[in-house]
Amino acid sequence: MPLSRALLTGLLVAPLPLQAAEVLHEHLTSERHDFRLVRLADELSHPWALALLPDGRALISERGGRLWLLEGEERRALDGLPEIVSRGQGGLLDLALHPDYGSGDGDNDWLYFTYSRPGPGGSASALARARLGDTGLTELEPLFVQDRYSDPGRHYGSRLAFLPDGSLAMSIGDRGRDPSRAQDGGDHAGSVLRLTDAGGVPADNPFVEDPAVLDELYSLGNRNIQGMTVDGEGRLWASEHGPLGGDELNRIEAGENYGWPEVSLGRDYMTRRPIGDDSRPGMRDPVFVFEGRFAPSGLAWVSGDAFPAWQGHLLAGGLLSERLVRLVIDGEEVVEREVLLEGEIGRIRDVRTGPDGHIYLLSDESDGGLYRLEPRE
Repeated sequence: MPLSRALLTGLLVAPLPLQAAEVLHEHLTSERHDFRLVRLADELSHPWALALLPDGRALISERGGRLWLLEGEERRALDGLPEIVSRGQGGLLDLALHPDYGSGDGDNDWLYFTYSRPGPGGSASALARARLGDTGLTELEPLFVQDRYSDPGRHYGSRLAFLPDGSLAMSIGDRGRDPSRAQDGGDHAGSVLRLTDAGGVPADNPFVEDPAVLDELYSLGNRNIQGMTVDGEGRLWASEHGPLGGDELNRIEAGENYGWPEVSLGRDYMTRRPIGDDSRPGMRDPVFVFEGRFAPSGLAWVSGDAFPAWQGHLLAGGLLSERLVRLVIDGEEVVEREVLLEGEIGRIRDVRTGPDGHIYLLSDESDGGLYRLEPRE
């Protein structure tokens, strides 16, 4: 049965050459490391996010609403997902494991995922968690849904990152039709949220004492964050889509306003005119603006021993640009930039540092794949 049809059957076992990786490029060079590029899996339909389990298995979400479990050379599509609307940029989106997954007595063995949830007036960015059972997800718990369902089906944001205190950051895009929602403290759109691991509001969130701002909000003025990671100092970083150009790297801090659409270095798609001002008092400027139409998605902080000369650097993936870019941060400034990949795997949707220190990538294509960067000895 062709894979595209078999995906619809729910549960399926199919070959997945995780162990017998296909080497696509044996020797790629960079300023600090030489490395090889290998493909671990293909025939994935617009994969969106990767979660690497402590036991060596992996989970991959597909935007169309499928969740794959990869084990050795096999893959299995898991059941038990909630109702998902996969229209436009919506669908099954990010994945994250609880920070204590795989430790202790299993109480914290939760998989968190974001998705576009259907409802009156369109769809909304939503968060749920569940446990992995023998055939699919169990103990499904809806945790959060943004306050307003709307059309069109774009700008969901939907990246997740656990902070050092165990709280969970979640991005929500401005939803595309009315950018001014990102400046409305009474609207979840165009923001980063901070939630407890059970979906509640931390008591020290920056706006809990402000009746004009929703308690879940951690930051405002974010157009569409699709890359988010926490560095070794516990700081939250995000890569964010601008309109036509103006794609940003931001350090997300409690209570800050990042400007959209009052401040932007991008241009209107139709008129090509600048949108807003370059900068305004009381609004945070980006740490870095990506060159050209980068279209960021996926952001990882490099740790582990596999790439020692990259430790502490950020790796940012690009969709339209098809680039993987290495960034070195010194304080609030990018002091080094290098393009590691450009076009070798297509549109880069997700970037993760694995427990083994290798770099894992997903390509957002109709025949997308899972890839790994490995150091050359």
